[in-house]
Amino acid sequence: MASELKRPPLQADERTALIGWLDLQRQILRWKCEGLSDEDAHRSVVPTSPAMTMAGLVSHMRWTEHMWLEVVFLGGDKQQNPAFDESSQDADWHTGGRPLTELLAEYEAQCARGNEIVAAASLDDVGRHPDFRDAGANLRWMLIHLVEETGRHAGHADIVRELLDGTKGYY
Repeated sequence: MASELKRPPLQADERTALIGWLDLQRQILRWKCEGLSDEDAHRSVVPTSPAMTMAGLVSHMRWTEHMWLEVVFLGGDKQQNPAFDESSQDADWHTGGRPLTELLAEYEAQCARGNEIVAAASLDDVGRHPDFRDAGANLRWMLIHLVEETGRHAGHADIVRELLDGTKGYY
């Protein structure tokens, strides 16, 4: 996949640039998972952060996309998202040992749903969820945040993958 990873066009309009950079970071996260066994995908390599596994990263990012675009932006039900489960810390990172392919498929579907939401809205539209101060941000701000968070976690995935089996590379 590395050869398929491309930056957005240098002369892109704002929406194309934002989605292009977000899609690139999403692809890098998925690429870092290529060829991993389920055992390795669930193996913790950071003693102080046991949920920081490749599977945990994918799960967290799936729920992060859901939180920002479906809950905060559209005003959806936060109870559907484990990140809001106050009885379990970092619940959105916990995978229950589910196969990496299943987690990746859910992440892919969430990313597609996110792109649909963005395509149907103006970058100036603001979030709708009454319980979140960040809902006062416009979609542009939320997308920039998603680029930042996805990029940060793609970097984590790069390190985790190198610690798992020595595989490294950007694109």
